[in-house]
Amino acid sequence: MVKIIGIDPGLAATGIGIVRGFGTKIDSYSFGSIHTSKNTSFPSRLDKIFSKLLQLLESENPDLMVIEDVYFLNRYPKSGIILGQVTGVIQLAGFRASVPAIAVPVREAKQILTGNGNADKKQLEKAVRHQLNHKLPIKPVHASDAMGLALIGLYRYQDKIRMNTNRI
Repeated sequence: MVKIIGIDPGLAATGIGIVRGFGTKIDSYSFGSIHTSKNTSFPSRLDKIFSKLLQLLESENPDLMVIEDVYFLNRYPKSGIILGQVTGVIQLAGFRASVPAIAVPVREAKQILTGNGNADKKQLEKAVRHQLNHKLPIKPVHASDAMGLALIGLYRYQDKIRMNTNRI
């Protein structure tokens, strides 16, 4: 049995999904998000994401963290820079908690979960919900994305976990 945490980085809301199982068998799961206020300073928001995530990683002790890889649209380069900074504090929290991390590009995640690398958020959420046999919509959307990343970790990276940890 392994525990995987998926992280969908975001400054306003960082999605978190945790799945426990082995191979394609899911034993348990949970999801949520870390929210920050736009009325708070940027460093304070990064600190909140880092602190809350580090606390969660230390209490949950996952075998692997799967993070959505940084991307940006040419029209909005500043958002790519901000996302990179958020991802940096997420990776630092993983390092401090001794949790190995893998980054998965968003298109690859969509392809794996839905069969379509251009799937929209609604299609992705529906695919994640189906794989979990979860009846109600998974909200917020960042939590659904993070849950999808955790599932990818469970399905695809068992060998990577064995090579990087002594817990299995």
